[in-house]
Amino acid sequence: MRIAVPKEIRSGEKRVALVPDIISKLTKSGHQVVIESGAGVAAEYSDKQFIEAGAEVKSGDVLAGSDVILSVQPLTPSQIKSLKKGALTLSFLSQATAADSIEAAVSNSITALSLELVPRISRAQSMDALTSQALCAGYKAALIAAELSPKFFPLLMTAAGTVTPAKVLVLGAGVAGLQAIATTKRLGAVVSAYDVRPASADEVRSMGATFIELELEALEGAGGYAREMTEERAAKQRELLTPFIAKSHVVITTAAVPGRQAPRLMTQAMVDSMAPGTIIVDLAAETGGNVEGSKPGEIVETTGGVRIWGGKDVPSQLPFHASFLYSRNVVNLLSLFTTPAKDDQKVAFNLDFEDEIINGAAVTHAGARRGAK
Repeated sequence: MRIAVPKEIRSGEKRVALVPDIISKLTKSGHQVVIESGAGVAAEYSDKQFIEAGAEVKSGDVLAGSDVILSVQPLTPSQIKSLKKGALTLSFLSQATAADSIEAAVSNSITALSLELVPRISRAQSMDALTSQALCAGYKAALIAAELSPKFFPLLMTAAGTVTPAKVLVLGAGVAGLQAIATTKRLGAVVSAYDVRPASADEVRSMGATFIELELEALEGAGGYAREMTEERAAKQRELLTPFIAKSHVVITTAAVPGRQAPRLMTQAMVDSMAPGTIIVDLAAETGGNVEGSKPGEIVETTGGVRIWGGKDVPSQLPFHASFLYSRNVVNLLSLFTTPAKDDQKVAFNLDFEDEIINGAAVTHAGARRGAK
């Protein structure tokens, strides 16, 4: 089976869908791996490394004639139209933002699997790209906050006097939030966190942070995500969080609902309650923002001297290890429905829609959409 990895073309995307050290797992199973020249350069993987790993590196189009196409961002409609009928694509593919690509896949009888729709079950943990990339985003968020803050994070005892540690508040204690907590703690900050799911309290405390408990109902959702809240509850939550936000030097927001607009955690009034020099890092800026006024890829400074950093392509800002983790998610999912070659037998993929992982991840197949998630 011919597996192709094109160069990512979306502005700001530096990741690559396969890295050299995992290619042998595919070639030993009888697959032919073709990498577009330069596909890994932005992630610090050279063409030479791919060739040495057993892949073919080709300039120009690698899509035509390929059976499986691996990418980070969804293929464009024009790319999909160049694929042979029956080919399979594997990438992030949001039904909310990639409608044109999905329609092209339906029209051209292309099977499209989305890593965003891989169910959060134990058997699929090694295929969970949302988790692996959130890990990268949470780590990067902590470093950005430390870089932008005018204050030291750690407690410092000096001959000139004692420097008190920065107070960091993390809103959202999923994978990204927990990694932000762990990293800011390592940098020496005093860290507290809040999440609508009480079950996350023990995880927060295990990181050495303080869990903020509010007198509100829990919002545990399916697959470990929080479920959406009513506007009444959201307003009450914002009211109760305001005093904690006002005394923080750094706030990192990480709340997200896959495929939907990010919940609004901080209003302009809450931002205005913060002291000059305070830093807010909004990891959800691309999906509407947790913070009113945040803009993806920009730093917005309020009239009160608060700076809001809006996240955009955050995992791509750590492209080497983000690609390292993503490629393993991709290959683990791919191995679920491919058959190794035996003697002269052709390698093929076989999609068993009775398997809840494949059924959950499939967006299109055989000229039709599959169930919306």
